[in-house]
Amino acid sequence: MTAVLERPTAVLVAVSRPWFWPVSWVPAYLGTVLAGHAWLPERADMPRALVALLVLGPLIWGAVLAQNDLQDLRSDRDNPRKATAPLVTGAVSAKRLRMWYRWIALTAVAAALYVGPLFVLGVAGVLLLGWAYSVPPLRLKTRPGWDVAVNALVVGVVSPAAGWAITRPPWEFPWQFGLIGLLFAAALYVPTTVTDLAADTGAGDTTFAVRFGPRFAHRLGVALWGAALAFSVACAWLDVLVPRSTLVPQLLMTPVLLAGYAILTRRPTITRMAVLSVLFGIPTIGFALAYIG
Repeated sequence: MTAVLERPTAVLVAVSRPWFWPVSWVPAYLGTVLAGHAWLPERADMPRALVALLVLGPLIWGAVLAQNDLQDLRSDRDNPRKATAPLVTGAVSAKRLRMWYRWIALTAVAAALYVGPLFVLGVAGVLLLGWAYSVPPLRLKTRPGWDVAVNALVVGVVSPAAGWAITRPPWEFPWQFGLIGLLFAAALYVPTTVTDLAADTGAGDTTFAVRFGPRFAHRLGVALWGAALAFSVACAWLDVLVPRSTLVPQLLMTPVLLAGYAILTRRPTITRMAVLSVLFGIPTIGFALAYIG
């Protein structure tokens, strides 16, 4: 296994954390569904959609996480969750990782050109936010509130808007979906600051959980999650973006989703967050079925 991981290609894939790719793929795909009222883009748009998939998955995550690994090495060495990170294990040197970051970022922008000029602006914006999140002097990761806002914006708004922009102008992207995505993404990110609380505290990184504590983080997460569910129900009631046919199922699922979130994020772990994501996937699929139908 070690010999395989030492191959440059395998190390590069490990740096980009393939399990993170769906975090941007899923909302981007939903944006494509919203734009086209169909499960898949038109055949003429399919090549651009596939390139967008490459950009929003391995390329964006590879660049952002390479930069993050370079800046977080001190805390990652004390974080059991990061024990197998290539930079921590020595599978890749900091010098080579910096070089990879530059090449991946340039490749992401170049590939985005094929999708469209506005898509390029979005990709460049995400790369810039990734830099601001990790690199001093801004290092928004250590500015409580900003750490949550950056991740919520990228995952909850930019990703679905990117999927939408493959086939339709980005300025037509429905703000209601952006707000729902922003609230849900923020609620999902807040508990992750708790999972790394000990390592971040030891490294002197003042993240949201370090500054406000796990109890407040949990309460805020529940509030954000509840607000997202409530706004989605309101949209269904008004038959705006969210089909009214989903109103009754949403009313039935909302208490389940709220209770599930409150329980699973009480003492958050990666496994519990994965379970929460699967639970959240059920109404998400229901929404897509109703929207296309």
